[in-house]
Amino acid sequence: MSEGPINDVIRRWHLHMRRQLPGGLDELLHDDVVFLSPVVFSPQEGKAITTLYLDAAGQALPGDAADVSDAVSKGSSDGGFKYTKEVLDGHTAVLEFETTVEGKYVNGVDIITCDDAGKITEFKVMIRPLQAVNAVHRQMGEMLEKMKGLST
Repeated sequence: MSEGPINDVIRRWHLHMRRQLPGGLDELLHDDVVFLSPVVFSPQEGKAITTLYLDAAGQALPGDAADVSDAVSKGSSDGGFKYTKEVLDGHTAVLEFETTVEGKYVNGVDIITCDDAGKITEFKVMIRPLQAVNAVHRQMGEMLEKMKGLST
């Protein structure tokens, strides 16, 4: 595996997940980032919509029993969101995660691509098994509706 800009991007991503990155997603995402969701057919393009989806996922996927920041930092096994494996090479990272949603085990990967400047240009989420996809779809839909209600 070669060192590349993705190593610093993922270091900063973990800081963001712990709410310790000044500037947050605005600092990490390229203006023209593309977000590919397991529950939305078409790619979502741009920093604003990607931020909306990632913020909603952060609220909908922390797991049934844990806070995202605690699970990521402590690697908890109590149903909270945690990354279990990482593969980083050049401009690409694959981060495997586990959590629970509505009592269903969720296993997935975040595939993150960055440019030479260290900005995320593509963020793809893949989830299994089917029951988890259905539960995540419901949770994300509810969270996006709540977030739309707050912004209007």
